[in-house]
Amino acid sequence: MPHYAYIARCGDGSLYVGTCVDLAAREALHNAGKASKYTRSRLPVAFVYHEEHPTLSAVRKREAALKKLTRAEKLSLLRSSPTPGADPSSYSRASARKNHRRKAQTPRRATDRRA
Repeated sequence: MPHYAYIARCGDGSLYVGTCVDLAAREALHNAGKASKYTRSRLPVAFVYHEEHPTLSAVRKREAALKKLTRAEKLSLLRSSPTPGADPSSYSRASARKNHRRKAQTPRRATDRRA
């Protein structure tokens, strides 16, 4: 049974790396909000790249290597060999940060203020 390492582009433009044995089923799970906490809040998810590996061990090693790549390196990989049917022009991210909520700042205590 083949195993797959994949890169998914989320609705906010961020990239997610994962592994599975059935690409179509995994993509459907992501889009149903049941595959990972990360992608649940960044729908829709589209698989833009995948690689086939013969064993679970091999695919997990490749997943770790893909996760270590910078965003620029991942985009370069996508442009060099995208998944069939994926649109390479959609790989650049407009700005994922605009969709992220700002972390609430901790209120200062009265003793922290300078006079």
